[in-house]
Formats: sequence, C-alpha cells, structure tokens
Amino acid sequence: MAKAFDNTATTVAASQMRNSLNALADTVTDPEEQQKFEQEMDTFFALFRRYLTDKASGSTLDWDKIKSPSPSEVVDYKSLPDDPSSSNLDKLAVLKLNGGLGTSMGCVGPKSVIEVRDGNTFLDLSVRQIEHLNRKYDADVPLLLMNSFNTDKDTAKIIKKYQGHKVRVRTFNQSRFPRIYRDSLLPVPESYDDSLEAWYPPGHGDLFESLVQSGELDNLLSQGRDVLFVSNGDNLGATVDTKILDHMIETGSEYIMELTPKTRADVKGGTLVNYEGQVQLLEIAQVPKEHVEDFKSIKKFKYFNTNNLWINLKAIKRLVEQNAIESEIIPNNKTINYQGSEVNVLQLETAVGAAIRHFEGAHGVVVPRSRFLPVKTCSDLLLVKSDLFYLEHGALKLDPVREGYANPLIKLGSHFKKVSGFQQRVPHMPKILELDHLTITGNVTLGKNVSLKGTVIIVCNDGQKIDIPNGSILENVVVTGNLTILEH
Repeated sequence: MAKAFDNTATTVAASQMRNSLNALADTVTDPEEQQKFEQEMDTFFALFRRYLTDKASGSTLDWDKIKSPSPSEVVDYKSLPDDPSSSNLDKLAVLKLNGGLGTSMGCVGPKSVIEVRDGNTFLDLSVRQIEHLNRKYDADVPLLLMNSFNTDKDTAKIIKKYQGHKVRVRTFNQSRFPRIYRDSLLPVPESYDDSLEAWYPPGHGDLFESLVQSGELDNLLSQGRDVLFVSNGDNLGATVDTKILDHMIETGSEYIMELTPKTRADVKGGTLVNYEGQVQLLEIAQVPKEHVEDFKSIKKFKYFNTNNLWINLKAIKRLVEQNAIESEIIPNNKTINYQGSEVNVLQLETAVGAAIRHFEGAHGVVVPRSRFLPVKTCSDLLLVKSDLFYLEHGALKLDPVREGYANPLIKLGSHFKKVSGFQQRVPHMPKILELDHLTITGNVTLGKNVSLKGTVIIVCNDGQKIDIPNGSILENVVVTGNLTILEH
C-alpha cells in the first residue's frame, strides 16, 4: 500500500512541476531565449523526476557489493611511460570550472578573481600556465571557462585583459535551474525575469549538457580536439600533464580521474570503487549510515577524487545525445532571502565525477599530492601564499626542502574566515618551511618575519588580543593570554 502511495505522490509532484515549468516558459518573450529556456527546463525536469524516484526507492548503495577497484582500474602515475611528448597537445582543450562565488571567503564576485600569489588571481595563473605551454611547444591549447549566471558578467570583463596573449580564452554558461520550495516541491521563481535568488547553477555535473547546448563541444570537435582536461578553478595544482594525456590516448580510455592518497583531512572526499562490476565514484551521501565510519577509513579507501578529470569529447557527445548520463543527485538544502522572507529551498545538483561509470575504459590514476592544491578557505590561502611554494610560469612548485612530506595542517579561526580579516591579521606571510601544524583562534595578528616551526597553537580568549612581534620564532609552543605590542 505504501509503495502505491509513493508512486501516486511521485506522479502528482511530477505533474505539478511540469505545469509550473510550462507556465514559467510562457513568461519568456524572446523566441530564441524561450527555446533555450525550454531546453534547460526539460533537463531540469528529468533531474527532478529522478530525484522523486530516488527519494521513493532510496539512493544509498548496497554496501556488500562495493569492492576495491582492480589494478587496471586504478593505475599509479609512476608506472606511466616517462617519455612525455607534446605531440598530443593539438588534441587537447583545458576547462576550468568557474561558476563559484567567493562568498564563503567574504568576497564579492567570482572566486577566480581572488588574489592568490604575487598579485595574480586564480584566473591569471591558469592563463599563464596555458600560455607557457603554448609558447614552449608552439601549441594552441584553448582555455575554456564554464561560468554560472553568477560569474558570467564579471568574468567577461576580466578576460578582456588576456587579448593578445598566446592563449584563446573562451567562456560559456552552465544551466540556470529554479530553486524549489522544500515543502511543496514547486519552483520558487514566478517568472523568467525573477530575481537571481530564485535560481541556482546545478553543480559541475551540468558540464556535459552545457558543453553540448552552448555549441562549444562541436566547436572543439571541429578543431580536432579529442580530450578535455577539467579541473576546479581554485585547484592550483591542476596543471596540464602530458604524461596523463599520452596515457589516455594510448589506452583509448574515455575518462580518467586523478586520485591522490587520502589523509585524515580528506575523509569526506569521494573515492573510486568497483560496484557491480564497473568503476564508480562513491560519495559520502551514498553510504548507508551504519557504514560512514568505514567510508572514512583510510585503510579501506586509500584514495580520493581530486576532480582533475580527463574526458573524451566524442564520448560526451554520444552520451548526451543518448540521454545516458545519469549522475547521482545531490540534494542541497538552503535557506535564502526571497522577496523579504526567509525561505527553505532545495537545489538538485550533480557532480561531474559521478558520470565516470558511463564512460568506456574509465579508470583512476593515482597522482602526487602536489596536483591537488585547492583554496577553499583562508587557511588554504596562507599555505599557497607562503614560502612553501614558489611560482614558475603560473604553476606553484613546492620548495624541494618539503619534498616527500605532507603539507602543514593549518586551522585558522573565525576571525580569519574572510579574506579582508585574513589580510588585516596576516599582512606579512610567516615562514612555514619547518611547520607541521598551526592552529590560531581569536583576535591574533602576526608581525613581519615571523617563523613558525613544528606544532604552533595560538589561542586568544574573547575580549583579549595577541600580537606576535616582528621577527618572532615560534617552535612547538602554545601561546595563550594577552599580548599587545606597544608602538614606540
């Protein structure tokens, strides 16, 4: 009886959503815009129907069917032939996921315009890397940016400065989907022109559809491009590696996911598994509650997904045309301010890595940790700005002194959450070549030429202030209390 009720409820919810989306499409006045919008809403509706079905049937995997990938499904980077050539660069295009805003770090506009190193933004570094590659090998590798409606206008202004550089920068937008009310499961927007709060970009799993619908995929294929190297705009370690490109073309694989060894800091990252005989990305949301600790174990699952992906363009075209890519849905609950009220909404998102199971010959390559250097927080920003790295042709290189060692674990408290607060409190980068662990909480400011070594913990209680003096060397210490430097 319950099953029959579920089916009826699902049918009713789907029918109401379809009617609402048709009504939304009727509010578009421009015929060309209307056609694009209807296409987007069809894609959204397919996602919504899958969400309803998954909700009714449950989307966790059968734990007993999850196996470790075989040696052919996870290959070590060190085993790849060490004679990389540049001959395959004419088959390559590079794509950076550029849809994110810097709001979590207190910034306005695209995250890719945060300054990360020597006056360079994420975007500047990406352009410099491709430019160097093209000059060095006399190649013409294009750089694509997948924007969202949140980042599109600002990015268009920014990329004008790259005209005349030896790199072609092209942009396209991912879809704009309607947020839905959590209780009624109906769309929040009342018309096509409704405020931006009513819409959302549906995660980077939307890459495949958007590449095709924007015309960029056909454009790349017409240039003879076969392989797309995709990475997050904020991963400063994701540079073009011709060894992996050659390996992909030699093996005929349609999809390669770069994995890197898991540390205790990465316990929630998705991992590659064999499920019912095929390679699949396993995310924490798909794990039955009683097995979450097993999932986090670094003994059972040794590697995690860096989201550096190498994907065959013809395979994308084939699968999109067959409507064959059904990536796991990530329901994202949010509270937004819409028309002056707090509203509980749901966003249905997908991840590009989850599509791996649809591609032929898909496998993982275990790469050095240096290829995964994301900047999600100001703690990460301290790491990439520090003397641990130097800049070479737009790529961050680790100081040889640290080769073979894990990067320091840095945890900065809420006073450092926003970039403005971070810059105010750490106006000069400390020396951290010999640092293992740093924790700072409270109202703390670092002076010039500060050296941090071993494990350093600085805790400032509410209402107090700690100024670390210029030239301080802190090694294996805990600093607490109140310390204010008087100006002379």
